[in-house]
Amino acid sequence: MPDPQSLRARKQPRQARAELTRQRILAAAAHVFAEHGYAAGTTNRIAEQARISIGSLYQYYPNKDAILLELVARHLDAGAVSLKARQNGDQPESLEAIMRAFVRAVIDNHLDDPRLLQVMAEQTPRAPELIERITRSEQDQVDFTRDLLARHPEVHVTDIDTAARLVVSTEQLVHQLVAAPRALDARRLEDELVAMLTRYLTAAPAPD
Repeated sequence: MPDPQSLRARKQPRQARAELTRQRILAAAAHVFAEHGYAAGTTNRIAEQARISIGSLYQYYPNKDAILLELVARHLDAGAVSLKARQNGDQPESLEAIMRAFVRAVIDNHLDDPRLLQVMAEQTPRAPELIERITRSEQDQVDFTRDLLARHPEVHVTDIDTAARLVVSTEQLVHQLVAAPRALDARRLEDELVAMLTRYLTAAPAPD
């Protein structure tokens, strides 16, 4: 397990210029990791891509692990924003439309750069704070989905808790399929996942 201190950003920007530099480092790292892979994505390459000195980079991040961890945090933030929008917005009436909105949001959050996504999935240090954050995020999604399924008249599954977890786990499936070397067409993937989830949730329970 890496030392948690070695995975934390060193400098929290307080001025617009410093924040701009931090964003340049993160954008450069995303490009370098996607282009060269994690092993060859050195801090020197990141600094060169960001057009800053290596010393300036180290003022913000102690190593590339810390940079990758922050890129993952941004990815999680985007997912949290999407969930909050679904919680606060009006839900479509049909279950199929609800599932489509969910699946589309998940896929869209994974389409920016599949090669970077693969690096994040395979190389991100399993820091305790990150694991806790992922667990909390998944639980929030499960709770929201459970309440939604419990109220919807088209849902016929008997085990709502398990159904909610299966629906939420679709995000992990999307993560794997989008990041795979032979990625599926996004809209074809959307259609198939929506059909799979809708049929599962609306199927009448088998007679005893």
